[in-house]
Amino acid sequence: MMKKSNLLFILAAFIFCSACNDEWKEEQYEHYVSFKAPINDQGVTRIYVRYKTEGVASYKLPLVVSGSTLYDKDITAHVAVDSDTLETLNFERFQNRTDLYYRELGSSFFTMPENVTIPAGEITTELGIDFTLDEIDLADKWVLPLTIKEDASYDYTTNPRKNYRKALLRVMPFNDYSGTYSGTGLKIFLRGYENEAPIVRSEIPTYVVDENTIFFYAGMIGEDDFYRKNYKIFAHFDEETKIVTYTAEDSNIEFEARGTSIFKIDEIMDDVRPYLLHRYITINNIDYTFTDYTTVPEKTISFTVRGSLIMERKINTQVPDQDQAIEW
Repeated sequence: MMKKSNLLFILAAFIFCSACNDEWKEEQYEHYVSFKAPINDQGVTRIYVRYKTEGVASYKLPLVVSGSTLYDKDITAHVAVDSDTLETLNFERFQNRTDLYYRELGSSFFTMPENVTIPAGEITTELGIDFTLDEIDLADKWVLPLTIKEDASYDYTTNPRKNYRKALLRVMPFNDYSGTYSGTGLKIFLRGYENEAPIVRSEIPTYVVDENTIFFYAGMIGEDDFYRKNYKIFAHFDEETKIVTYTAEDSNIEFEARGTSIFKIDEIMDDVRPYLLHRYITINNIDYTFTDYTTVPEKTISFTVRGSLIMERKINTQVPDQDQAIEW
């Protein structure tokens, strides 16, 4: 009786193991085609491209084929601009604050192929997008909304999850001086009360104008303020003299820069990761005044801003492409 039980047990185990092995020969999941473009807490994917006044800056957006087995033939994915999804995102996030809406990047700013091939036996490829961002105004938030098209005649199935078959790319051009600076060294005073306690912002975002110029918003004005475009302060970096020159477009803010502001660049290798370069850009002796004429109706408030800014960039020196080497 014992021998018969052991024989039945061995036979059952053999059948079970054979079934398990056979299962792995077949596809366990659908071969869905997706973008690799994870969204952030703002509902978009930030991509960074080098700003060039003349010329093209390229970005490669990954496409992925899911599944536990390799696809045995080429897949031709069809990609298109998806204005409807961007419109839905804008209304859901900002409602009637249309001044905060993401703006769709126009066709004059980019080119890309309508079709991209994922070779047989591969699980990923890249969609090349070429940007020409000369004269773009980053006071607006520019997004390139993309989708993988669906049709019964296509030789693939798009991922049913929206965040995988869509890519909402917030395009962030950068130069050597743009980025988010620490604002703890920059003090904002009510004009005439420079000996009183200042207002301090933890971070000062800056945006590209051209290869050697950035802009930021005066005082406490931020990118969510309705009249932010009126308070753009332009900072031009002279690489020979190391002097930063400040200007403003709107005469109503009565902007005045004082003294001589200079910048310096320091580079330090990481102690733990010897391939990682820390590049610090410090702007000293910032000193300007401006008038806020929009926050309080029919009233003006004047401010003095003094101090310094510092920004760190982390650069992986093992990556040959300098633009891709930056750890954002």
